Amino acid sequence: MKSKLFVITILALAALGVTGLMVKRRAALARRQSGLDTATVARRTLNATVLATGSINAVVGAEVKVGSRISGVVTRLPVNIGSVVHKGQLIAELDSRDTRSKVDQAAANLAAARCQLEQARTAAAAIPLEVTAQIQQAESALEQAEANRTNAKTTYERMQHLLAQDFVAKQDVDNARTEYEVAVAQVRHAQAVLDAAKANASQIQLRQQDVARAEAAVRQATAALRYAQTQLSYTRIVSPIDGVIASVSTQEGETIAAGLTAPTFVTIIDLSKLQVDALVDETDIGRVKVGQSATFTVDSFPDEEFEGTVTAIYPKAIIDQNVVDYDVVVTIANPRGMLRPDMTANVTINVATKENVLSVPNKAIKREDGMKIVYVVQGGSPIRRAVKTGWKDGEYTEILSGLKEGEQVLVGEAPGQARPQSSGAQPNLLPGATGRQGR
Repeated sequence: MKSKLFVITILALAALGVTGLMVKRRAALARRQSGLDTATVARRTLNATVLATGSINAVVGAEVKVGSRISGVVTRLPVNIGSVVHKGQLIAELDSRDTRSKVDQAAANLAAARCQLEQARTAAAAIPLEVTAQIQQAESALEQAEANRTNAKTTYERMQHLLAQDFVAKQDVDNARTEYEVAVAQVRHAQAVLDAAKANASQIQLRQQDVARAEAAVRQATAALRYAQTQLSYTRIVSPIDGVIASVSTQEGETIAAGLTAPTFVTIIDLSKLQVDALVDETDIGRVKVGQSATFTVDSFPDEEFEGTVTAIYPKAIIDQNVVDYDVVVTIANPRGMLRPDMTANVTINVATKENVLSVPNKAIKREDGMKIVYVVQGGSPIRRAVKTGWKDGEYTEILSGLKEGEQVLVGEAPGQARPQSSGAQPNLLPGATGRQGR
């Protein structure tokens, strides 16, 4: 019994499915026979966009002109237009014989200056010991001479006192006076020797000055060597960035004369650092904000769509023949290296997004008697119905009221006179607006 009931249920479901399929096929056949072009009312994501035309340019720092800072003959030029180079890679080399000779000469001058510095330091180190010993000896001699003078003076004065009392002979007094005068002379001599020893101390300053001059000579020779080495490094010209050689303006064997401006050897472009400068009309610039996403195409690859992000908006307008545009910078990626500077770009900036919106194709919206209407296909015939619209992008229009999800609407022109629907029609209070909400 249960098996029969199960079989009957399966057969009933199959019959319903076949019936539904036949109904759909008949409706589709009726539409094809009547020549109606229809679309389904469905929920979609609408994007309000701004269209602009611009060009691809290298960002600041992505295009570098490489030249020579010194004059010379180009001996090597291992790159050509289109060559991929990396930072630090050799792209040109100049004749370096003259600069190498200057480096060798500067190195020899530095070695000689260092030798003179060592000699000056040795001489300056020996002087303080000699002068100190001389001063110490002179001070000791002066102290001894002053002691002898004091003793001789005391003896002379005592002899004079004894002579007045006739206790000593006059000859003894004269001898004492002579010894005193000799002691005074010895003090003067010792003082002169001490002054001379102290005067020799000034030689220390002279030797220190010699050391300072020798040190300055070493610094000067070091700077000269460093300058010569720098000049030698200029004979090897390397790439400052990763990129592609865009142009070459010299050749091997050519003599380069460096003046106030460095002559350009090659131009290098980093194709991974590009941007689109899009010209946006003044009527649309108010809706464009930094951070909005954008897509664009180029004529070279019409089937490719590239992505980017708005990163800057120039505040000053570009006026050409009374047309006011603003430069909007769209930063882009170029991982496959397909894009090139100066390509024309057709840019679409997504200024707003509305998801899960009930919508129909733009061609389905008609304007009749001051209202927006659509033709709903029912039973193979179009029925006129008023609708209320909202957003509109390049393909679809938002339906706020008047339609239900899954209904079929006429996209093309309705054949003959369609009859209006009496039930469920609503007046079109808010017209749709391109890229903005209905008002």
